[in-house]
Amino acid sequence: MSGVNGGHQDVDIDLGGLFRAIWQRRGRVLAATVVFAGLAFTGTSLMSPDYQSEARLLIESRQPEFSGANNQGPPQTTDSLFDESGISSQVQVLRSIDLIKQVAREMKLYELPEFDPTANPSAVSDILVMLGIKMNPLDLPPEERVLKEFEEKLQVYQVEKSRVIAIQFTSKDPRLAAAIPNAMAKVFLSLQSGAKLDSNTEASRWLEPEIANLREKVRDAEARVADYRASSDLLLTGEAGGTFATKQLNDISTELARVRGERANAEARAENVRAALASGRAVDTLNDVVASPMIQRLKETESNVQGQIADLSTALLDGHPRLKGLKSQLQGIRGQILSETKKILGSLENEANVSRLRERQLVAQLNTLKAASAKAGEDEVDLRALEREATAQRQLLETYLARYREATSRSGENAAPADARIISQAVEPTERHFPKVLPITIVAAFASLLVSCVVIMLLELFSGRALRPIGENGEPVVDGKRSARAAPASGIPAATGGTLIVPEEEAAEAADDSDDDFSIESVAAHLCNEDIRVAISVSPGGDAGSTNAVMLARLVAEEGRKIVLIDLTGTACPTGLMAQSADLPGITNLLAGEVPFTETIHADRLSDAHVIPQGDADPVLAMRGIERLQMIIDALSNAYDTVLVECGPADVRAVRKVARSRDTNIIISAPAVASEEIIDLITGFGAEGFGEIVLMTGTGHPQSGKPGRRAA
Repeated sequence: MSGVNGGHQDVDIDLGGLFRAIWQRRGRVLAATVVFAGLAFTGTSLMSPDYQSEARLLIESRQPEFSGANNQGPPQTTDSLFDESGISSQVQVLRSIDLIKQVAREMKLYELPEFDPTANPSAVSDILVMLGIKMNPLDLPPEERVLKEFEEKLQVYQVEKSRVIAIQFTSKDPRLAAAIPNAMAKVFLSLQSGAKLDSNTEASRWLEPEIANLREKVRDAEARVADYRASSDLLLTGEAGGTFATKQLNDISTELARVRGERANAEARAENVRAALASGRAVDTLNDVVASPMIQRLKETESNVQGQIADLSTALLDGHPRLKGLKSQLQGIRGQILSETKKILGSLENEANVSRLRERQLVAQLNTLKAASAKAGEDEVDLRALEREATAQRQLLETYLARYREATSRSGENAAPADARIISQAVEPTERHFPKVLPITIVAAFASLLVSCVVIMLLELFSGRALRPIGENGEPVVDGKRSARAAPASGIPAATGGTLIVPEEEAAEAADDSDDDFSIESVAAHLCNEDIRVAISVSPGGDAGSTNAVMLARLVAEEGRKIVLIDLTGTACPTGLMAQSADLPGITNLLAGEVPFTETIHADRLSDAHVIPQGDADPVLAMRGIERLQMIIDALSNAYDTVLVECGPADVRAVRKVARSRDTNIIISAPAVASEEIIDLITGFGAEGFGEIVLMTGTGHPQSGKPGRRAA
């Protein structure tokens, strides 16, 4: 509360006070708990139960097993076909309007009252429609009403970290709750299988004209290749990628290389023979000469003649005619060998000349073929373009033919299974899904208990009764000193039981009775023992009585009760004794409507009591709102154990405006007041019908916090 920190004191939450407040109101708390638990039990028992069942689908790739080799496709994994987004797409398919409509038509749901909200309209629904808060269900067509109810009862979701989709349906009929998820699963599989068959049929229907068109294109492309090859003289020779012109060029190049080799060989051999003849060397060492048959025969004849000459030289002289004849014959043979050698040389030269002529002819042919080959190369560029086009058309045709065969093979019944299968069918539930009577009752009871306790605690905290000032070492502060709370006074007699009901004829005797104890302690004990909620204090002696009222509030606070004092005096004596400063907002500001309620409640400087000071608002303006005073007192009585209103030297008529109830306790704080005045005051209150009047004549010092025992 304001004013606590302004006095340089810390405050602490009195947990014991909070629990005591709950314990004091335990009857209300238990009553609220029992009432709410009973209402929850009754309400849930009367509600129509809902049943829920669930079917589950596993999304996976399913391909038919064909025995034909042409129908065997490459294996595919489910990881590449069904990722997170793919599973989410299947969930949306299961929630699609077309699928729901098909299930509703097959099961004739439009005939069931559960799916038509207009069949049994509630009174609340009719009122909301009449007020325009709710749309009239009859404005929708019957099919839309069925779909709306169906979607509200349906729940389709993907099981976390899996390819499993769960289909849940809630219905008041347990058989229907199980039948609808199973029907949705079957329709979903049928739609997927039908979509595959439709896709294969459409593919076959589209491929047939495309294949026929491609066949014509392939035929035309191949015909253009053949015509261009024939017109460009690019005839194939049987070798890979070779044409006739290319093969001719290769053959002539090979022949030219061979002829050039032969020419060089013949020239070298002739040069060798020519060199041997020019140098006079023996020609019988030359291969071309030795290889000649004529030379071989001449060499044999020469050898025979030389042998004869050698034989005859032993018996005849050199001048012998026979020897001369043989030597002449030998000379002739050697001349023949030389002549034959020259012929061989001439033959070699002729061979070289022939090779040279052949070379020139081949070079001329090669040059001619090169020009023709260059032209053929240019033609081959166009030919290869035509061949590429024909090859592309042929490959596309083969691809279409393979797909057409595959599509036609999968167009039969059961040839395209759905990419999903049922792994768990919905079964008829035996227990209700909602409402759960026992859990709801327990939760309602616990919630009401908790809310009641929280409300009581909040009221205690907002009123400030759960806050207490503490010293620097954390001990509570009492009378400006750190000490333990004072124990209730014992042995103090009550002033006529704490309540003085004084008839007019007995007033003097009650005022003069010096043996009766009208001390502040006895009045405080009376307020605590009788659990007085509201007490009006009147001080005919002025500030002295107001001081006793302050001491009374502090004693009641020491007894552990939460008490607030409202200063309605003209001198603001309680405000000066209890408030931190004299200019704090108080009751006059609250009646004038200048400040909120919580800003007018302040802590007492010397005790745990609270005070609403006089305030600094215009008294005339405040008196205009005097009718609000009773509401303020009622509100404070809900937050505090005791509300003490100090009115100062007020008369009965003024007090009547404050105390509306005749059962309100009136405390006459009259130290050092004449008995006659007290008697007149008690008599006046009795005449107004106040039945409980407490007389307090004790005195005490406001700073010490220790009131005197009594004052006559």
